[in-house]
Amino acid sequence: MAAELHVELVAADRSVWSGEATLVVARTTSGDIGVMPGHQPLLGVLESGPVTIRTSDSSGGGTVVAAVHGGFISFADNKLSLLAEIAELSDEIDVQRAERALERAQSDADASAERRADVRLRAVAVR
Repeated sequence: MAAELHVELVAADRSVWSGEATLVVARTTSGDIGVMPGHQPLLGVLESGPVTIRTSDSSGGGTVVAAVHGGFISFADNKLSLLAEIAELSDEIDVQRAERALERAQSDADASAERRADVRLRAVAVR
């Protein structure tokens, strides 16, 4: 079993993050899933939620968190692909803007926008 896996987090409009990791946790339609090196091959549908990537020592070690909204997760041969409709790293999220978006979505009773804003704020809280 390998000590790390290669991760590619890609949004519809850009490559968000790429590197080596020891663990990736993501939310799928079947529930939260953790993928470590040597995991069985998988293909799943991503739900909106934070994705947590534990980077390996060769990448400086640490944790990368991203807010992901929809897409697919695929793992085979120690290569994990997260193909998201929308994804942003927690460092890129403007907290005040996300809080305003959440308030606006709640007052407009827009459940979809409320979910997106909530995921963004949860991703920032994890970092």
